[in-house]
Amino acid sequence: MASGELRYGSLLPEGYCPRIVDEQVERYLSMFGAVEIAGTKWCGKTWTACAHGNSIAYLDEGNNLQLAKADPLLVLEGDQPHIVDEWQKAPLVWNAVRHEIDRRRKVRGAWILTGSSTPCDEESRHSGAGRIGRVRMLPMTLCESGDSTGEVSLKGLFQGDFKRASVEHDSRRLVELCCRGGWPEVFDEAVEAAQEVSREYLRSICENSAPAHGKDPSASRALIRSIARNLGQAPTYKTLAADMYGNAEEAPSEKTLAGYTGFLKRIYLTQEVSGWLPPARSPKRLRVKPKRYFADPSLAVAALGLSVDGLIADWQTFGLVFENLCMRDLMVYASALPSVGSEPVRYYRDETGLEADAVVELADGSWAAFEFKVSEDKVEAAVGNLKRVRAKVLSAKGAQVRPPAFMAVITGNGQFAREAEDGIYVIPIRALGA
Repeated sequence: MASGELRYGSLLPEGYCPRIVDEQVERYLSMFGAVEIAGTKWCGKTWTACAHGNSIAYLDEGNNLQLAKADPLLVLEGDQPHIVDEWQKAPLVWNAVRHEIDRRRKVRGAWILTGSSTPCDEESRHSGAGRIGRVRMLPMTLCESGDSTGEVSLKGLFQGDFKRASVEHDSRRLVELCCRGGWPEVFDEAVEAAQEVSREYLRSICENSAPAHGKDPSASRALIRSIARNLGQAPTYKTLAADMYGNAEEAPSEKTLAGYTGFLKRIYLTQEVSGWLPPARSPKRLRVKPKRYFADPSLAVAALGLSVDGLIADWQTFGLVFENLCMRDLMVYASALPSVGSEPVRYYRDETGLEADAVVELADGSWAAFEFKVSEDKVEAAVGNLKRVRAKVLSAKGAQVRPPAFMAVITGNGQFAREAEDGIYVIPIRALGA
C-alpha cells in the first residue's frame, strides 16, 4: 500500500509502517462521526490512530483520566480528527462522543477512539450504530511486516484475478515467524526478543488485567494454557474445565468459565470464529460452537512455553500454531474487503464432520473456503476435502447458495502459488495479501 494513496493527519508518527486497516479507517472517517480502533495491546492501534489524527488525549497521561471521568467533554477538545487513547478507562467518553455527533448535524471524522478492551458495562452502553464506525485491529500480518510478497491478493481472487508466484522455502523461518508474531515494536528484532514480549503480555494479563476485571490470576493462566492446547478447536466448557484442573471437584462452573472466556475476548486476547452454513437464514449457523484462536500465534507459543526449536521438534503442535497464523492474516485481509460482513471469517463443519478451516463470505453471497496445511504433502488431501465441501454445500436440500468464487489451500512450506484444479488454488502464506 503506497502512503500517497491515503490522507494522513498531522500526527503521522516518524517511521510509521502503513497498515492494511489504514484504508478502512480513512473510509470510516468519511462515513461516521467517529471511529473506534479496537484490538489487543501493543498491536499498533495508537500509531495507526495518530497516522490519521490531528490531536490526541492520552487517558493514561497526567490527570486526563480523572478529567475524563469527571467531565468526558473535556478530553474531546482538539483539532479533528481528535484521538482519545484507551477510551475504555473512562467509559462515559463513548456516550459523550455519541451525543456530540447527534448534536452536530452531519459531522464526519471528528474523533478516533482507541481501546484495548471492552468495558464490562457493554450492555448498558449505547451501541453507537450509525454514529461510530468500529474497526478491529490485529497484530501485523506477514504482508505488513514484509514477510509475505502479497502477490496473491484475496480481493483479486474474489474478482477472478489470480497471479502465479513463488516464494522462498524455509521451514525454520516459518516457525520463527510464528514465534516472533506481529508486534510492531519488535517485528524487525531477534525472535528471542519478540518472544519475551509475548510472555510479558500474558504475564501482565494474568497478574494485572485479570484482577482488574474481577478474575483470578491462576484461573486465567490455566484457561489461557487450555485454549492454547485446544487451539482452533471448539471445546465445551466442560472440556476446558477438565483440561484446566483435571479434577471435577476443583473445576469452576460453566457459568464461571463463561465469564472467564468472555473476559479474554473483551480484552481482545482471543477471537472466536463462528460456524458458517448457507443460506444466511439457516438456523444451523447459530448452533455451531465457535472455535477459539489467539490474536497472534506468538501468544499460543508463549502460553505453551515453547520456542523455535521446541516447535520444530513438535511438528503436530506447530500445525495448530500455523493455523493460528493463517487465521490472523486471513482475518485482516478479509476485513479489508469493503463488502465483507461483520464476521469476516468463519469456518464450516457439518453433522458428518466434513470441515473447512475458514470461509469468507461477502454481502452479495460470494464465498470462498480455505484449508490450512503446513506441508505440501497434505495439499492433495486438502484439495479433495474442499471438493467434498463444495459438493455438499451445493447439493444440500433447498440450498440457496451460488458456487464458491474460489477455494484455496494455504500452505506453510509451499514454494509455488498455483491452480491445482479449476477454481481451487494452492497459495503459500508468504505469497498471500489483502
